[in-house]
Amino acid sequence: MDLAANLRGVRERIAKACSLSGRDPSSVTLVAVSKGQPPEVVKAATAIGLTLFGENKVQEAKAKIPLCPGRLRWHMIGHLQTNKGRDAVHFFEMLQSVDSLHLAQEINKWADKAAKTMPVLLEVNVAGEAAKFGYRPDQLLAELGQVNALPRIEIHGLMTMAPWTPEPERARPVFRRLRELKEQCEQVLGAPLPHLSMGMTGDFDVAIEEGATMVRLGTALFGPRPLPAQVRPPEYTGGTS
Repeated sequence: MDLAANLRGVRERIAKACSLSGRDPSSVTLVAVSKGQPPEVVKAATAIGLTLFGENKVQEAKAKIPLCPGRLRWHMIGHLQTNKGRDAVHFFEMLQSVDSLHLAQEINKWADKAAKTMPVLLEVNVAGEAAKFGYRPDQLLAELGQVNALPRIEIHGLMTMAPWTPEPERARPVFRRLRELKEQCEQVLGAPLPHLSMGMTGDFDVAIEEGATMVRLGTALFGPRPLPAQVRPPEYTGGTS
């Protein structure tokens, strides 16, 4: 794995997508998805200039973050269970996957106990996929005011995961819809929302063209994630058949 070469390639793709859409590359933040990567790989990524990392599971992050350089920044990007709220508030500087009023209330409770304000992104299931988490667009607009009223929560924008497709252009309507939703939310709140977190390794070029301010990249930087070890079934030791 040549991390430096991978990062150069990613930055070139970001610059090209920004050029096509008339944007400054500095307007796009790269979140390095370190799910499944050991602290040694995170340290190597830090050595070539990466400082913002995204984790999918609180338990993995809780074990990993203390072993990594202290100056790094961490975002929670995977589904967040309400019973992990306390640890999430402690270990992450932003929670990108807030998908319900109930979860937001739980985060608000733990942020209040920690005497801190928690920046969040509201996750939207734009395509309505049954297997994915996230607000329905109508539900998001219905609950937006209540989430915004929570004193320890700061809404910084929206996040989505587009359906997987081998053709990135097919994801464009999803990214466009999230941008439109952000504009609707801004009208409701009467304030700008600075972030759209959308786009992963297979489709982030299109996401940038549609307004992404954060792209979440794992495979493009670290290569294919190693498969979990195969669990062999125990040998049969019973009687003859």
